[in-house]
Amino acid sequence: MNWTDERVEKLKKLWAEGLSASQIAAQLGGVSRNAVIGKVHRLNLPGRVKAGGPVTSARSAPKRAAAPAPRAANFAGRVGTAPARVLTRSNAATALQEEIGIETAEVLDYVPSRNVVTPISRRLTLTELTERTCKWPVGDPLKDDFHFCGCEALESSPYCKFHAKLAYQPVSERRKA
Repeated sequence: MNWTDERVEKLKKLWAEGLSASQIAAQLGGVSRNAVIGKVHRLNLPGRVKAGGPVTSARSAPKRAAAPAPRAANFAGRVGTAPARVLTRSNAATALQEEIGIETAEVLDYVPSRNVVTPISRRLTLTELTERTCKWPVGDPLKDDFHFCGCEALESSPYCKFHAKLAYQPVSERRKA
């Protein structure tokens, strides 16, 4: 079936009158409901609101769990929720509006703990490391002040005693967390 100019005009007229795609297909004859819907979309005809009130989604937006509080006390800041945003999406010939809450997170600032004693590192570069030095990286590798701990490493570890405790936690403690 070809869409002649006459049939397209009739489709536009019936669509503007509010007939359903099935009713238009029956009146045009020789065309399916899906063909009518496809032609409506290709012609960019405006969507219609169903009679009986405001446009709502058939199913409500899923409830979101409250955002958990930050885990570590080392971080300042909090996680917040942005105000609900109206999202319009196209569903067949009807445009639906749905309000959804979008969770956003604020940037957390790192606040180091003050009650932790760390050993003084030797501040070695990569080329200065040996088999017996601690290879714990300190700082950002992209910055000039990046270095390795360099303290004396344990016999069976690439790290000193302090950094080995950070790197290798007992199984029972990991399971508790």
